Amino acid sequence: LRRSDNYRPSALEFGDVTLDPSTGLLACSGRSVRLSGREYQVMELFMRSPNIVFSADKIMERVWGWDSDAEINVIWMHISNLRKKLRSIGSKITIRAVRGLGYALEESDD
Repeated sequence: LRRSDNYRPSALEFGDVTLDPSTGLLACSGRSVRLSGREYQVMELFMRSPNIVFSADKIMERVWGWDSDAEINVIWMHISNLRKKLRSIGSKITIRAVRGLGYALEESDD
């Protein structure tokens, strides 16, 4: 089979948000924000498995890799940035902290 020259990976969707892999844009209701490389990887992890709780160690392993020298606080910083960006585009989804377990992407109740 011949490959198409204009292959576009399909966008990920959850709740009212769309994540476009070809541009790195997170969009909601006509508003969008560009994610950094690591922010994109963390958001992609959550959007591929919404409502699943990921421990900080699991996020570190999946996004930064086993041999990374990154500290755990880098995950907190990226999740904080993603929360701000979700609010800035008016999304109703959130990254919720589950005490003692980790983080999950969920639709908020309000």
